Amino acid sequence: MRLAAVTDEFSTDLAVALPAMRECGLTGVELRTVGARNIVDLSDDELDRVREAVREFEVVSIASPLLKVVLPGAPPLDRRFEHDIFASGHTFDDQAWVAERAINVALALGARIIRVFSYWRTVHPPACFDAVVEALTWLVGLAAPHGLAIAIENEHACNVGTAEESAAVLKAVPGLQLIWDPANALVAGESGGYAKLPKDRIIHVHAKDWHDGRWCELATGDVGWPAQIAALHADGYSGWISLETHWRGPHNDKLEASRICAPTLVSLVSGIERPV
Repeated sequence: MRLAAVTDEFSTDLAVALPAMRECGLTGVELRTVGARNIVDLSDDELDRVREAVREFEVVSIASPLLKVVLPGAPPLDRRFEHDIFASGHTFDDQAWVAERAINVALALGARIIRVFSYWRTVHPPACFDAVVEALTWLVGLAAPHGLAIAIENEHACNVGTAEESAAVLKAVPGLQLIWDPANALVAGESGGYAKLPKDRIIHVHAKDWHDGRWCELATGDVGWPAQIAALHADGYSGWISLETHWRGPHNDKLEASRICAPTLVSLVSGIERPV
């Protein structure tokens, strides 16, 4: 297993984020917000500068905002969950453009994975299932000729938030991959979900933690990260685990919080893969 981070969890300024990530032993990057804008909204010239900045890292994923929008005609939104858009103001009508742009950005930066979602969660997610499957099937078909993987993240604020929901949509969409986020599943009300997943469809993993209704320091919450990493290792997972801190740290400082959590992630993975 190799270790990365969503860069804006350290800082939206790559000049700040990348040295801190390097110092923590992280060698991969996921790109979401750079400066004040989402990665898909950067110009080609700006992408050239990003590519130069991250040249010492492997670009694991384009953390796109695809399908993180309201599905027209769907049931009312589930208002329990915050809608984090990470500088993306795109709507349902923009999704064809966002998809094409995400593919071009991934190709420009050498990323293999494009992260997608399943529309903002409604009070009755099963009513959205067919529309989600249709959109994901379209995205997989769009990306496949370019050698790119479309990977859905189980996101508690979207219609596919749990492992059970993830397994259902993976079964319905051949070629779709999963970004497994056990903390998101926990927020969505599911525990022990990993056992329900088709392990060969997990292409990427996000690491953060949750306790008592809030994000917390990695490995101090309810996810049970030592057991989760051990299970991934036992199942032969050899992809990336990417820090997505979310916790704001003891002083409401994302950079400090990620500097605290990253060494913990390194230690957890090193302890599993290189036992003493």
